[in-house]
Amino acid sequence: MDQSSTKRGDKTGSRRAFLKSTGAAVVGGFFAPAILGAEDKAGVKNPVMGEGEYKYEAIHGWGEVPKHIQWGETHGVCVDEAGLIYVKHRSKNKIPMDAIVVFSPEGKFVRSFGKEYHGGGHGIDVRKEGNEEFLYLSDTKHGVVAKTNLKGEVVWKISRPETPEHYKKSNTRYSPTNVAFAPDGGVYVGDGYGSHFIHKYTKDGKFEFSWGGSGTEAGKMKTPHGMWLDERSGKPKIAVCDRANHRLQYFTLDGKHLGFVNTVSFPADIDIRGDLMVVSDLHARVTLFDKNNNVITHLGYNQDWTNQVLDGFKVRKQPRLWKAGRFIHPHDACFDGDGNLFVTEWVSVGRVSKLKKLS
Repeated sequence: MDQSSTKRGDKTGSRRAFLKSTGAAVVGGFFAPAILGAEDKAGVKNPVMGEGEYKYEAIHGWGEVPKHIQWGETHGVCVDEAGLIYVKHRSKNKIPMDAIVVFSPEGKFVRSFGKEYHGGGHGIDVRKEGNEEFLYLSDTKHGVVAKTNLKGEVVWKISRPETPEHYKKSNTRYSPTNVAFAPDGGVYVGDGYGSHFIHKYTKDGKFEFSWGGSGTEAGKMKTPHGMWLDERSGKPKIAVCDRANHRLQYFTLDGKHLGFVNTVSFPADIDIRGDLMVVSDLHARVTLFDKNNNVITHLGYNQDWTNQVLDGFKVRKQPRLWKAGRFIHPHDACFDGDGNLFVTEWVSVGRVSKLKKLS
């Protein structure tokens, strides 16, 4: 999260909603979720979020964090084919520490790596290519996107693009936040904290083209923070969390504007499983959408609580005020193979929640 500009389960799949016409805004319902009681193995009741077929037991503070890691802002999360959960955090500790921490499905520590991304830990996604899976890591501090294997060994790195022309100015900021995968094996990179462009690269990390730039009109963006490939309609499109414009924006694979989804508040990232799309919304909620991008439910939502956490962004630094069954600033969310959700939050000491699917 960068206030100045104010992962996953099936990562080879799509992500985003079908828009019936160019420029269409999809309007969904607005629901406050039920908060019920559920009992974990220790006899402590965990809250239940959601309603109907979409109820989840919320397990906050998930994962046994090892002693050599002190959570910074937990920015990204993804799940590999074996069910391992990868969490990427941005630490402000003066002593560099691993930016990626890997957990078993049960929350046991498996390994950590990525000291080179210390202070810039942001987006993380996983994709299977042939018989091997690879991580794609976005580093906002050092201005790089790296493709690595599941243990962090680098395949390639891409840094500041040479085009559009304004990137040639030394004072132009470049700070990539997240990626999306292209059907041809390439990758899209969002300069979310920089110049608000999206760049397309080949599968080998070679630059192809760009689009976007700062603005509010169709095709322009303010903080293209997270994005993904949405194939749910049968025709692949790129969906972008146009965060500071308070909308999702859809594009063709070559960057032509298609439409908007306006039933979001401050969207940070997206994941899709089947026809279900989840959007982590930095304004204290996680939203589920159906295939037509109608809102199913806002998980953890309460407007009074949202007003409190947005009042100067002070609550994110005060864990004593955090409430079970409520989010502070969800920054990423992803499904695992069983339909559970993992949510990471932009809070000073980190917070990872597992939403265990109940129905």
